[in-house]
This record gives sequence, C-alpha cells and structure tokens, in this order.
Amino acid sequence: MIKIAVYGKGGIGKSTTVSNVSAALSQMGYKVMQIGCDPKADSTYALHGYEKMTTVLDLVREKKDAFELSDMVREGFGGVICVEAGGPTPGLGCAGRGIIAALEKLKEKGAYETYKPDVVIYDVLGDVVCGGFTMPMRSGYADKVFIITSGENMAIHAAANIAMAVNGFKDRGYAALGGLILNRRNVKNEDEKVEELAGDISSKVIGTLTRSETVQEAESLAKTVVEAFPQSDMAEEYRNLAKAMLKECGVE
Repeated sequence: MIKIAVYGKGGIGKSTTVSNVSAALSQMGYKVMQIGCDPKADSTYALHGYEKMTTVLDLVREKKDAFELSDMVREGFGGVICVEAGGPTPGLGCAGRGIIAALEKLKEKGAYETYKPDVVIYDVLGDVVCGGFTMPMRSGYADKVFIITSGENMAIHAAANIAMAVNGFKDRGYAALGGLILNRRNVKNEDEKVEELAGDISSKVIGTLTRSETVQEAESLAKTVVEAFPQSDMAEEYRNLAKAMLKECGVE
C-alpha cells in the first residue's frame, strides 16, 4: 500500500489537486482512498458531486461507537473511497485532536483491511503543523509527504514550515519529504521562488500545475477536471503529477 500525505496552506488548491490526482490514479487502475483531514470537510467534494458527507467526527459525536465502517465512507468517481475526518464543534475542542480521533477510528473499524486500497492519500491543512495535524505523517500512516505551494509569500512561508516539521520528525520514523508541487498563481518570479525554496529545504519540485480556467469550469460542474474534461491539457497535468508522485514513492 502506498501512503501519501499532501500538505499546504489553506486556499492553495490542495484539495482540488488531491482529488484530481485520486481520479487520475483510479483511471490508471489503482484502488484509491482519499482522507480529508481539514475541519472544513470539503476535500472529496469534487469526487462525489459536491454532496455533503457525514464526517467521522459527526458520527463519533452522534453515535459514540454505534456505527459501521460503511457509515464513514462514500464511493466517488472512479471508485475512489472518500472519507472526511471533520472538525470539532465551533468554539469547542481542537481540530488537531479531531484528526487523531478520526484516523484512529478508521484504523479501529478496519478501513484499510476492508477496502484494501493500493493508494491512500491524506489531504491535510498545513497552516498549523502541530499536534493532530502531524498525525498523517506519523509512523503507520503516510510514507511520503508532498507540499503544495505557489510563489506567493504566505504559501512559501507555510511550505517552509511544513518542510521543517517533516525534517524535525525524521528521526522518529515519520514520513519523508517527497517534494514540492507548484500550483501556479502567476506571481512574479514564481518558478524561481519555488525552486529557491526547494534548494533551501534540500528537496525538489516534482510537478507543476498551470493556472487554468478549466479547473473552475470543472468545479462549476461539481466534478474533477479528470472526470469533466479528460482530454484537456489540465487533466494531462494531473495525470503527470500522479505519475511523478508514484515515482517518488518508488513506483516506476
């Protein structure tokens, strides 16, 4: 099983990217499970028509342990198994602890043994890299971490902090840094800034994504680009990114 965690600043296009990578991998013949680890619980929307999902934490709050594994998941485009960890009641509880509870519940209910995914992708908010937000990169969960960034200063700052966290945990057997993904915002000297960041953190840029209206057009249809416009240049970029991520995980 290939286990990947994708981090990035909120609003950087992380969930859009992850969903399209999941869709691309499914079309390549892989059984994929995508686990949204953002309190907004919108990671997998594009894979199942933007229908609201019951989150793992919703189930825990409402039913304690009296629910089935099937209540926690929804099958999306290409057979992708979609899970949303969810977040705490606003003003009560810690979002990071919520991620811990959700991932532990998935393990307890036998999600990986039941669905037998070839690839598991954790989609993780990276504005704060502490507590439960580090859970997906811990031993037993992801093996590789990829960071999505643009050339915007705040995105680069967040990416540097995430890379620092990954590096800080490397002696504990946590996931290794697989590389950066540039999601272009067309800011000045964007490629150069991200390449400089890659050098600073002793990593590399493994893929780039064009700023494209095709992404918004697919979102308006409540679909991924890979599903809505499979012949588009943008869909091909997502397929290439999926292959690059697999390669960094040792799959040629």
